[in-house]
Amino acid sequence: NRIRGIMPLRINHNIAAINSHRNLINNTRVQNKTLERLSSGLKINRGADSPAGLIISERMRAQIAGLRQAIDNSETGITMLQTAEGALEEVNRALVNARQLAISSANEAVNDEAMLASNQQEFDDSLRTIDRIARISNYGTQAILDGSMGANGVTAGDNLEFISASEKTKSSPVGGYVVDIKVAATNSTVTGKVALTKGVIDSVEQLTFSEGGKTLDFQTIAGEGVEATMNRLEKAIITSGLKIKMLRDPERVDTPDAPQFLKFAHQEFGSEHSFQVASKTSGVLSAQADVPDTIDNGLDVAGYIGGELGIGRGQILTGSVPSKVSGLKIRYTGEKAPPLGKNAGTVTLSQNSLVFHIGPNVEQSTSFSLRSVSSKKLGNGVANESGYRSLNDVDLTEASKAQDAIRIIDEAINEISQFRGKIGSFQKNDLESNLNYLRNAHENVTNAESVIRDADMAEEMTAYARNQILVQSSTAMLAQANQTPNAVMKLINGG
Repeated sequence: NRIRGIMPLRINHNIAAINSHRNLINNTRVQNKTLERLSSGLKINRGADSPAGLIISERMRAQIAGLRQAIDNSETGITMLQTAEGALEEVNRALVNARQLAISSANEAVNDEAMLASNQQEFDDSLRTIDRIARISNYGTQAILDGSMGANGVTAGDNLEFISASEKTKSSPVGGYVVDIKVAATNSTVTGKVALTKGVIDSVEQLTFSEGGKTLDFQTIAGEGVEATMNRLEKAIITSGLKIKMLRDPERVDTPDAPQFLKFAHQEFGSEHSFQVASKTSGVLSAQADVPDTIDNGLDVAGYIGGELGIGRGQILTGSVPSKVSGLKIRYTGEKAPPLGKNAGTVTLSQNSLVFHIGPNVEQSTSFSLRSVSSKKLGNGVANESGYRSLNDVDLTEASKAQDAIRIIDEAINEISQFRGKIGSFQKNDLESNLNYLRNAHENVTNAESVIRDADMAEEMTAYARNQILVQSSTAMLAQANQTPNAVMKLINGG
């Protein structure tokens, strides 16, 4: 019989050795795991280490890689925009030189044909410079200022002209967007109720015009003819710089002293532009003598683009926001709207704006349109008497057209300046601001992934030292357990 509390002696199975072996295996496994963590620096090396932690950390790794690439994307986008702005700075410089030439040509009193021809030749050189910049400005192999990286449009129909579109404008369907004009733009206009006669002139009539902070006081000269007075008044208005023009009756009688009604209009179309007139004699211009009348009866164009309500400003009709035609600008130059039931034409638009993917996830992108800066695409939509449709049409060989040339060039300078400002705003507020966020997010997500996956080296070293002692102890005890059968042999041998 077995005596309670006394371990029996066996030789078939060495339970003590099995127990020591099991503990040795466990301690060795834990020590190897600790060594793996110390050598890799990672707390999770495989799914078995922490299934949930592995799933979360791998997602974070994908996010970190996406953030890193988004940072690279934003930095690359910034370099592209800086390349474009560097080219635009040269365009600005060429336009300033062109404006100087236009002002020189406007100096009618001292210019002769040779001087005007020289100005035109240098102006043409400036245009070639601008067109060359538009053609050869590249980022890598991509042309960036020829219009291929923006929204391009073309109109079909009388009195319609494509001005511009933004990156928010959608490409038009086959056949283009239908343009339906309801109201044509008009100038603020005033017509005298009392004719300018020889008697009015002899009484020394005084006329006053005010516009844009400028004022012109004009007095008639006793004994001067009506036609001569009209000519002198027209020249005085042009010289004053007022944005007012005299409207002459093309069918007027050529008699120098024939009575004529005064008629003036603002040079710009729309409801935003007004001017004041006053006359010494009631009805010649103002309703009451020496009391200024404000002339603000101009109308803005009104209508629809692609079925969407347009916002009119002068002759420019802009697609409303938000809509498929947001940012699309066209100019309608007709004096009257088309008959009821008939549209003005169509505008076909192709959207090729740049798309910058600046986020780590799907659909985290922004767009920007790089417009064409060729001479044919600058200075569009400016009302003028010379028939200039763009900067490319400007002619400096005639001093009479120099004023319109200056207007076109000023508009081109304004367009390039606004374009550069738009590029700068997009770079600062979209790309650089986003870049700051991405770097901050990259830091924080990397820190979160580190907390989940990285090993605490101090903790692992402490565990390693403990496990090393346990392995050594387990090894020693296994050796002791393996000596137990020797006691049985001594008992058998009678030792």
